[in-house]
Amino acid sequence: MLSVYLITLLASFRGTVQHGLPLEIGDTVQILEKCEGWYRGFILKNPNVKGIFPCSYIHLKNAHVKNKGQFETVIPVEDSVITEMTSTLRDWGAMWKQLYVKNEGDLFHRLWHVMNEILDLRRQVLVGHLTHDRMRDVKQHITARLDWGNDTQLKSEKKFIYYFLGLLSTFSKVPRQEFSMVDPDEISVTELYRLMEHRHRKKETPAPASTHHLFVHVKSLMSANLGEELEVFFHIYDGRENRPLSERFFVRLNKSGVPKSPEKTERQCTLFVDLGSSDLRKDVYIVVHIIRIGRMGAGEKKNLCSVQYRRPFGCAVVSIADLLTADSKDDHLLKVYACNTESEWHQIHENIIKKANSRYNLSGSNTGLAVALQLLHGDIEQLRREYMVLFTRGVSITRKLGFSDVIMPGEMRNDLYVTLEKGEFEKGGKSVARNVEITIYLLDIDGQILKSHVAAGSGEPGGDEYHSLVLYHNNSPRWAEQIKLPIPVDMFRGSHVRFEFRHCSTKDKGEKKLFGYSFVPLMQEDGRTLPDGTHELIIHKCEENTNLADCSRYLKLPFSKANLPSNNQTLKGTKESFWITSFLCSTKLTQNGDMLDLLKWRAHPERINDSLSKLKEIDGSEIVKFLQDTLDTLFGILDESSQRYGLKVFDSLVHIINLLQDSKFQHFKPVMDTYIESHFAGALSYRDLIKVLKWYVDRIVDAEHQDHIQQVLKASEYIFKYIIQSRRLFSLATGGQNEEEFRVCIHELFMSIRFFLSQENKGTSPVAQTQAVFLRTFPAVYGELLKIFPVREVAAFVRETLGSLPTTVHADCPLEAVKLQCIAKTVESQLYINPESRCILLPVVLRVLQAHMQEQRDLVMCARILTSMLSLIKKEEIGTTEPVVSEEVDLIVESLLGVLLRTILEISNRPQPAGPAMRLQFQDVTGEFVACLLALLRQMSDRHYQQLLQAFSSKDDLRDFLLQIFTVFRILIRPEMFPKDWTVMRLVTNKYGDMRVMMGCEIFSMWQNLGEHKLNFIPAMIGPFLEVTLVPQPDLRNVMIPIFHDMMDWEQRRSGNFKQVEAKLIDKLDSLMSEGKGDETYRELFNSILLKKIERETWRESGISLIATVTRLMERLLDYRDCMKLGEVDGKKIGCTVSLLNFYKTELNKEEMYIRYIHKLYDLHLKAQNYTEASYTLLLYDELLEWSDRPLREFLNYPMQSEWQRKEYLHLTIVQNFERGKCWENGIILCRELADQYESYYDYRNLSKMRMMEASLYDKIMDQQRLEPEFFRVGFYGKKFPFFLRNKEFVCRGHDYERLEAFQQRMLNEFPHAIAMQHVNQPDQTIYQADAQCILDFREIHSLYLQIYAVTPIPESQDVLQRDGVPDNIKSFYKFNHIWRFRYDRPFHKGTKDKENEFKSLWVERTTLTLVQSLPGISRWFEVEKRELVEVSPLENAIEVIENKNLQLRTLITQCQNRQMQNINPLTMCLNGVIDAAVNGGLARYQEAFFVKDYIMNHPEDGEKIGRLRELMFEQAHILEYGLAVHEKFVPQDMRPLHKKLVDQFHLMKSSLGIQEFPAYVRASPVHFTNGSPRTCRNSVPNIISPDAGRGVARRSLLSYPAVNRYSSSSLSSQASNEVSNITGQSESSDEVFNMQPSPSTSSLSSNHSASPNVTSSAPSSARGSPQMAEKHKHSRENACLSPRERPRAPPHQIGDTTLPRSDPNLSAPDKAGFSAKNMRSQSPVPTSRSPQKTTVPPFTPSPTECQSTSLVSNSPVLSGSYSSGISSLSRCSVSEASGTELPTGVDHPTHPLPPPTTLPNSVSSSSDEPIRRENKTPPPYSVYERNNPRRPVPLPHSLSIPPQTDPPALPPKPHQLRTGSMKLDGTSDPRVPRPRPLPRKVSQL
Repeated sequence: MLSVYLITLLASFRGTVQHGLPLEIGDTVQILEKCEGWYRGFILKNPNVKGIFPCSYIHLKNAHVKNKGQFETVIPVEDSVITEMTSTLRDWGAMWKQLYVKNEGDLFHRLWHVMNEILDLRRQVLVGHLTHDRMRDVKQHITARLDWGNDTQLKSEKKFIYYFLGLLSTFSKVPRQEFSMVDPDEISVTELYRLMEHRHRKKETPAPASTHHLFVHVKSLMSANLGEELEVFFHIYDGRENRPLSERFFVRLNKSGVPKSPEKTERQCTLFVDLGSSDLRKDVYIVVHIIRIGRMGAGEKKNLCSVQYRRPFGCAVVSIADLLTADSKDDHLLKVYACNTESEWHQIHENIIKKANSRYNLSGSNTGLAVALQLLHGDIEQLRREYMVLFTRGVSITRKLGFSDVIMPGEMRNDLYVTLEKGEFEKGGKSVARNVEITIYLLDIDGQILKSHVAAGSGEPGGDEYHSLVLYHNNSPRWAEQIKLPIPVDMFRGSHVRFEFRHCSTKDKGEKKLFGYSFVPLMQEDGRTLPDGTHELIIHKCEENTNLADCSRYLKLPFSKANLPSNNQTLKGTKESFWITSFLCSTKLTQNGDMLDLLKWRAHPERINDSLSKLKEIDGSEIVKFLQDTLDTLFGILDESSQRYGLKVFDSLVHIINLLQDSKFQHFKPVMDTYIESHFAGALSYRDLIKVLKWYVDRIVDAEHQDHIQQVLKASEYIFKYIIQSRRLFSLATGGQNEEEFRVCIHELFMSIRFFLSQENKGTSPVAQTQAVFLRTFPAVYGELLKIFPVREVAAFVRETLGSLPTTVHADCPLEAVKLQCIAKTVESQLYINPESRCILLPVVLRVLQAHMQEQRDLVMCARILTSMLSLIKKEEIGTTEPVVSEEVDLIVESLLGVLLRTILEISNRPQPAGPAMRLQFQDVTGEFVACLLALLRQMSDRHYQQLLQAFSSKDDLRDFLLQIFTVFRILIRPEMFPKDWTVMRLVTNKYGDMRVMMGCEIFSMWQNLGEHKLNFIPAMIGPFLEVTLVPQPDLRNVMIPIFHDMMDWEQRRSGNFKQVEAKLIDKLDSLMSEGKGDETYRELFNSILLKKIERETWRESGISLIATVTRLMERLLDYRDCMKLGEVDGKKIGCTVSLLNFYKTELNKEEMYIRYIHKLYDLHLKAQNYTEASYTLLLYDELLEWSDRPLREFLNYPMQSEWQRKEYLHLTIVQNFERGKCWENGIILCRELADQYESYYDYRNLSKMRMMEASLYDKIMDQQRLEPEFFRVGFYGKKFPFFLRNKEFVCRGHDYERLEAFQQRMLNEFPHAIAMQHVNQPDQTIYQADAQCILDFREIHSLYLQIYAVTPIPESQDVLQRDGVPDNIKSFYKFNHIWRFRYDRPFHKGTKDKENEFKSLWVERTTLTLVQSLPGISRWFEVEKRELVEVSPLENAIEVIENKNLQLRTLITQCQNRQMQNINPLTMCLNGVIDAAVNGGLARYQEAFFVKDYIMNHPEDGEKIGRLRELMFEQAHILEYGLAVHEKFVPQDMRPLHKKLVDQFHLMKSSLGIQEFPAYVRASPVHFTNGSPRTCRNSVPNIISPDAGRGVARRSLLSYPAVNRYSSSSLSSQASNEVSNITGQSESSDEVFNMQPSPSTSSLSSNHSASPNVTSSAPSSARGSPQMAEKHKHSRENACLSPRERPRAPPHQIGDTTLPRSDPNLSAPDKAGFSAKNMRSQSPVPTSRSPQKTTVPPFTPSPTECQSTSLVSNSPVLSGSYSSGISSLSRCSVSEASGTELPTGVDHPTHPLPPPTTLPNSVSSSSDEPIRRENKTPPPYSVYERNNPRRPVPLPHSLSIPPQTDPPALPPKPHQLRTGSMKLDGTSDPRVPRPRPLPRKVSQL
């Protein structure tokens, strides 16, 4: 067994070989065996699946085994941080994908960036080229990122599972030590608690950042009057002190207002660094000055002068406080202002801040500076890590003026800032003031210009010179321009700055004439630099540039008026002056003379005393700059003159030491440490330091003022460092001389210390405060003393010093707290770690600790001390002998165990404090004491326990102790003892290790020992046992699942069945699995274990049934849970919920669960805005209720109410949703039912509202437009699909505006691993059985396949659709609602294809799909229950084409006559398409194909069909003639030529068809164009193919002709379309919009054998009868063949009706011809006049207004799963009643109808046409109501019913005809008589 190796996958392995183990890249696998290039092993994340894989796919890693045996763990030998990174990234990878699926975009992208960052850091760690410090930083950054993901973002995912898997690092707070996870078994409980608390504290109270930075990114300047280049200067300005806080950031903009160098981001972006917290306030501003580069005047015209000047443009100001709330880089558009007077340019920003509006105005209405501003927090190194991209692409650094709040040692800076303030100039003989420009140069000691050392600001490189801006005609200009001179330190001495003044002429030449200069040296002769402040410089006259060439000539001249001698009145009296302000920020140079005097003390010994005295007055930044030099000076003076200057040197040293305690200079402590270790050379200094220190200590008791002494004691740590280092240097130099003398001095010093510590004083006395100061610094001295003295001696020093403290101190004395802090630091010091010293110090520590705990004082500090002590014992237990640790445990138990127990009890029983901070402290101290107790109990051996028990003198004391400790143990298991995410700490407190399997075995053993008493625990224990088995531990499951078999067996013995077991299992499974428990492995294990257990049982069959039921439930619950994890609502979620809902209803008969899932499905539909489906879903619950007063309990979101009230609420909600879903017809029915209920209770107020709502629904039907949905057939093939989809086909109702391409893409998004099949053929078995991805013959076979194509609905209500005069708004509802059947046509050629006339062999394969439920319903898709396939012959296809075109022509003519068209274009195009196609050979092709002698002789059975085709062609010609007449009436004038062309072509068409005169049966219907109507004259023409007018067809053909047809776009092949000619003979160049072309979206799904898309002549492309939508037809030229309605139906024309039958394209020719005489009376061929009073109304499918049935049909089965037995009709009106009802008088009827179509009514259907239902199919959950209501019939739409098993009933007349007698029709009582309340139906108790 090779279990010491782990491997990492280098390439994915599919595992296609026998026993192969599929692997993905990155999987970690443990090897079990090796054989000839193959390994056998398992993936660590799934150890139950073992298999083989090639050696070449993996990379070996060394590992070691922990806990060998059954529960062994293999740990890779690598850095623990890398291991954690790897495992965490794997977990995150899976969750990251789920975030994408859930559409949580923000978290998805954040996690993606963090994962990439961790991967990059992991790569750096693995390479191993990092320095130690850099490695530490990288690991710290890695753990911070891991904790970010684990602690804050991913806790909600599968927490339960990961908890039991032991992956605690993923979802709990991880204990870390040096960035690595720690093993709780290897450290003490107190150490573990401290690590957890540290992480908790760090998370709860993050340290506020003390350093801040401002990021600025300049985007552009938007202005209407640009045209010149611009310079933009940013700086931070203090409005309170009116001074800049930072240097300037400089950006150049081009003439368009955008940065000149867009590719150089460092010139557009800057970081204002080192802002302190005090700088983030409202009166600190970002000030922007904008300078234009160009002509003197902004409006001047261009002239010959090419000289450009820097001129003021504008200023912008924004408060930095506005950025405090912005965490992201927000873009700001800063308003730009210009000053009214140019002389006030220097203070324009101050005026804007003060809002002195009269002094400035907007630079332009559209002028604004676009910048991005963001405040960043933390030190600069932290920023470099967090914003790596920012620093990588380039960003300039803009510094503060001066040092930051924290000065870092080693920081190099030498920047001189010069501000051009103002000038006073004479006119110089000019009539107007001058235009002064200053040019600044920096020159070195040799007079050479320093190149690139004059900078206008950061962002742009420095230049050789700088030109100031020019203020127009101003002799007293004020510039306020700051420049930066970054001069090297070695070049500072001798350098000077020269300012040259020139007058800028505005004449054509534009010359700049020199008239003077000024200069200023940068360093004085004594070494001091130019002092900070304002300097008034002398302006020397000069008109020639050559006079400045030799700088030595003018450097001898005075430069400042302040330095002029008193006798030089000439220069003092001059009026011309120039003022500058200088500021030096240097880490090497100083301006302080006192500092220089101290450092040069040897040159001026007489100044030593003054220099030492003035040291305290020097700024700290000056001292730390010269820290080493200053210390050398002090100890040099001490060595040479200790007697004279010893005390002052000591005080100066104390001042410097305490200076480093300041937070600004604290980082210089390491500098001083380095100085002491490496540079300090005062070997004799220890004597003077000890002497002076003892002198101060001896004066403590008697001194009145303790301030200076306290400062000395604060510095005692470093004083001892100097003393010890000095003594070591002396010993090295002298070989250890005077050792005893030094020891005596130290003892005497400590005696003095112990004396002043022993003084008892009040807590507020100065001496007590001094004692507290010493105790705070005393522990820091231990380490220094250990460098010279032995450990025991130092421990004795400490013991005696701490022991000298007074024991009787007031409880409120602050010294007590300081003493405890000193003890805590002592315990944590290096001295206490040593066992030799610890035995000396432990009694003192325990004595102080015991006293404080007994008095319940300073418990937080006491817990900290005790934690440190016990953690140290655990560490010593490994490295030292047992007796040493045992003695310490003895002392701690004896001193602290009892008081520790009492402390825990007392603080646990206290009420928790109110404040959050105090409550957190209370929780922390309780938890820490508990951890201390656990650690102490772990350290105690049996001997300790025996000694403890023997120490009790009486049984009462022992009893009290045991009660005490048991009470504490009870406290330990409180859930609030530790925070929720301290999982490791909770496990340590309550359990030890993973005891799940062991406890499972114990449970099983106890169950077996119960014997017959097991029956007392059935079914109560099923839930708990089931919860245990759901824990993802395979061994635990194997142990516990057999208990269910035992329960079944005992229940079978007692009751003869195990229904209780089944019921309890089902109830608990739903709740537990919804919580995330259980998985597919559990389902398989549950099924296999129990099936094996019951193999030999006598009740095996019923047991198998139960197991199968529970297994199927688990399968559905798992699918449901997986689907619910997805983000958005999709079809998968809804389909899964429907499947589970039906399962609870039909198989389990669980009413409550059924209703719960009804509402879950309802919520899903509402979320997806499927309002119609939501209504159907809620109707499922509504069906279970009756109109009764039975009280119902509170359930879900329903209050306690009566059944009537709940049903009323449901009705109103369903109506509202039907209305939102635009399914108004269904809403009307429910409104009526509610209205009937209100009327029965005389609730006329609500009755009125309901009638108004019903009326509004009618209005919406007529006024609002409804979109016509598409329907798509989807096949799901492969075993990887969820069970409710697997290898099934569905028809889906598409969303609004959703076409095939969009639907296919949506399905592929829902199933991203599936691929779309590119054909429409039924898949073979390899597709059905696809189980996993594999590679066969180098072809990848996938496991998921989707087959999608569009299908055409076959409406049930054909009569409504065919009835003339019914508005399209009404018809559209019946076209696309309550559809059970759908059709798909595929053209193909059978036999030899005739190239001359392809119609001879063009067949159509017609597939009809019948669903289990009608659409729409409770889901947008339903499964296909029945598939029928028929082939349509070429002749039958031709008949369909012409019938469809005739129907379309009739519809368009009707709409035109009724003025339903906005324009006549649709009719024009349709006429043109038909006539043009016929003229060009379309109909002639039919004649050539079917009317020739050969065809008639070869197909004698088609005689009737040929006759039918001929009749239809003649009928089409007659309709065209009528249509042309209508067209002539409405055609506009500009289209008259086209109309004439159509008429001419029509005559050619008639001639080509050989029509000279229409047959008698066509002529029988006269056509009048004046007032024509499309309605057929009912009594005018006999049926042309009736027994009286033609021969009937003796047989029924499989062919049928539906009313609506559209070829699926996937069925049309572009190849065939090129080969097959137009059926109707249309030319390629025709503009006929109905010429069918293949849809571009479906070419991928077309069949190679499909025929031309033109097989349907010029029928409309849409299946919806929308001829107005011409543009739609242009883009979707689809076949418009019409299909039959195969469901049995009643004849549309009743016996005795003399009306001419209408053409029904739903009927095939045989169907029409086969209507026998017994179904129709012979009709009179003589036209008769029409009487409105006597003419019958033809029946049609009822609208909602016509439903007056006595009872309503329901197809919803009861909860047992069976169908309801009775289906009653929608209307009790019989055929004769409908036929005999008269129309109301006054109705106008047209007398000039359109020629009637030739048609036959439907034949009586045979039983074979009835839908076939599969067994065990889920019945339609809702169709219509089943009401046994004795009061009044309340109908529901026929549209909601299942396909009837018998012929549909006769259709009732319209409501106004039956309103008065409707109640008499069904034999009920008079409606005026009050009716009894309905009896309640005991269906639902919820």
